[in-house]
Amino acid sequence: MRCFALFALCALATPAAAAPCGGDFRAFVQAMGAEAAALGLPQSAVHAVLDGAQIDPAVIKADHAQGIFRKTFIDFSTALISKNRIENAAVYARKYDAAFSAAEQKFGVSRGVILAFWAFETDFGQVQGDFDTRNALLTLAHDCRRPEVFQPQVMAAIALTAKGDFAPGQTKGAWAGEIGMVQMLPRDILERGEDGDGDGQITLATSAPDAIVSLAHMLQFYGWRAGEPWMQEVVVPQTMDWAQSGLVTELPSATWLAMGVVPKAGKLADLPASLILPQGRKGPAFLVYPNFKVLFEWNKSFTYVTTAAHFAARIEGAAPYQAGTPDAGLDGDQMIALQQKLAKRGYDMGKADGVLGAATRVAVQAEQQRLGLPADGWPTPELLELL
Repeated sequence: MRCFALFALCALATPAAAAPCGGDFRAFVQAMGAEAAALGLPQSAVHAVLDGAQIDPAVIKADHAQGIFRKTFIDFSTALISKNRIENAAVYARKYDAAFSAAEQKFGVSRGVILAFWAFETDFGQVQGDFDTRNALLTLAHDCRRPEVFQPQVMAAIALTAKGDFAPGQTKGAWAGEIGMVQMLPRDILERGEDGDGDGQITLATSAPDAIVSLAHMLQFYGWRAGEPWMQEVVVPQTMDWAQSGLVTELPSATWLAMGVVPKAGKLADLPASLILPQGRKGPAFLVYPNFKVLFEWNKSFTYVTTAAHFAARIEGAAPYQAGTPDAGLDGDQMIALQQKLAKRGYDMGKADGVLGAATRVAVQAEQQRLGLPADGWPTPELLELL
């Protein structure tokens, strides 16, 4: 059975890192070509994607930087959630009401969530990126940091080229190879792209309905549950056991109520939930439900996901969160020093990059508990000094 006839199966079947990463780029490209041929992809599409491909140093630089994720939740969300974006979300919700309704009916994904990602990714299609997508994908596939992620994306780009849905050397997008209004990678377009406007094509760069319904399909594929909420702001008693906070702990909403955690507005959903404190016990507090965790399939950053989830709730009528008065946090260099100290204690957080991600929060919380500090997962200069 030839791969060209089963594009989605081909992408899934691509062996991770089949071509050796690093080393001579031309040799790497030849190895990728041999892999594509072994999968049965048409030689015309293989040559169209691989011939003339070049390493883009700017892609590597962007991949290693990502300094925006070092911002605190309050700083990050204040920068991304603007009055203009809230107003534009309402405009686009009305303009593409039919597409949002289709996404909700077919895949169960709320329009607020789709609008939030659409706004954050490209400002509703206005800023889609100017990196050569073919070069970006091959650069990251060749780099040894995440070849298992990007080598299959190259195969998917070849399959899309064979279908006429990808133009090598002409398609532009983000530095990490995402394309279109909602910034989807080739494999996701191949497997979960949707024709939202009924023209027989999937053009995520120019068709808002295609982008809207494709994003909904992707979230539903990863487990989005129709009709369920994702986040709710809450008021938290200052006497509670802070070690119960964090994504690792999930309790029935009735248990949270018994602990004194109450919704800022409305009622808690009758669902398992986790209490997240993005900037510790003195900052904003949210209960998050199973749908919240699905959003990490779109972006792995805790701060990004929490901001997008809150913006989605704002779009659908929620009030702005209460910032509170969080304790002072750590700057980038201090965060790296903290991560290095935690790593020496045996915590696996990946590279010390100065980003307060989910794994670092878990380690911080464990050390706070060991040291007798409020175990709210928010790293402070006091914790750093004690370690």
